[in-house]
Amino acid sequence: MFDLDAGVPAELGPLSWLLGVWEGTGVIAYKVGDEIREHEFGQRIAFTHDGLPVLNYSCYVWLPGENEDDAPQPLYTETGYWRLARPRVDGDVGPAMLPGVGERPFTTAESVESLRNEQGSFDIEVSLVQPGGVSEVYIGAIAGPRIDLATDAVMRTAGAKEYAAATRLYGLVDSHLLWAWDIAALGQDLRTHASGRLSRVD
Repeated sequence: MFDLDAGVPAELGPLSWLLGVWEGTGVIAYKVGDEIREHEFGQRIAFTHDGLPVLNYSCYVWLPGENEDDAPQPLYTETGYWRLARPRVDGDVGPAMLPGVGERPFTTAESVESLRNEQGSFDIEVSLVQPGGVSEVYIGAIAGPRIDLATDAVMRTAGAKEYAAATRLYGLVDSHLLWAWDIAALGQDLRTHASGRLSRVD
């Protein structure tokens, strides 16, 4: 069982430790052929909710200036939604903006507990959009302060760079959000791409 702030939908209980704004640094190290593309970066991630049983997610990444007086250079953003994986029922909103019919499901911590899988964790779904024309759908599981994700689908616009699959790992360690992201892109197989360590700032 989990403790939950009264203002947070019960269905977000297993994900509630992510709520807030996190900021820190990380390293990109991706090998393409014989070349290793390596950079340090700064990152800010926000997990919020608006009363719906889904976490709103946004991420902003920048490269530090070469000198102390240089302004940081924007590098990357992504946005999306994190939610527990379960079939949608009549009481859920959708499709599109259609209101649900009847009572909303899973409105108590006790009812959310029934969504645990055979391993005792919760299955989750994450939908992310990158500005370079890539959209990803991840499936995975959250077990306490650890989240494991792997792409179930990757969609690309005609002009997007080649990007085929990814895995992500998140964990809460000593009050820090640690994460690692492996990708299969630019003709390479799945391999280390980036990792970071963030502290809660809000």
